[in-house]
Amino acid sequence: MDEMAGMRRLSGLTAPPTLCPRRVTDSGFTLIETMVTVVVCSILLVIAVPSFIYVTNSNRLTGEVNGLLGDLQFARAEAIKEGVNVTACVSTNGTNCAGATTWQSGWIVFSVPTNTVLRVQNPFTSTDTFLASNGVSAITFNREGYAVGIANGTLISLHDITNNSAWTRCLSVSFIGQLVTERYGNITNGVQCL
Repeated sequence: MDEMAGMRRLSGLTAPPTLCPRRVTDSGFTLIETMVTVVVCSILLVIAVPSFIYVTNSNRLTGEVNGLLGDLQFARAEAIKEGVNVTACVSTNGTNCAGATTWQSGWIVFSVPTNTVLRVQNPFTSTDTFLASNGVSAITFNREGYAVGIANGTLISLHDITNNSAWTRCLSVSFIGQLVTERYGNITNGVQCL
């Protein structure tokens, strides 16, 4: 019986680890895994790149039109606060008005009686065009905040190099001093943003 019990005990024993065959595993990626990863990345790029271009163009144009809007609002506020005329005009050198309607060349804001330059905007680094309708090269606000010497609904239109309507922005200036930014096709003060 003791032999039987000993056999039973021996049958439950396992071989030492050195005697077990080890399975060799390869590390790395299979060709299928690599191809799936490349396909997924390609699909993501196809979706992301156009969205990225849209976001960068939209942000650049919005920043440019808001730069002029902010400076015109500043000029109007200074005119009301100081009780004198304040002008924003196209300027290529940052000191004098250029007499041009190409606002992408830069502009200055100055107090009319003292000719003190209050703000300077450098020319755009992009190829965008910022052109004013009605031949407007300067906008002057009087002490009541009215824009003097311009037609109602004067537009300053911003276009990117592709001249695509999706990227067109307009800044509408009314003779009462109202400043409104618009997208292509919208109408403000009876004038359509084109």
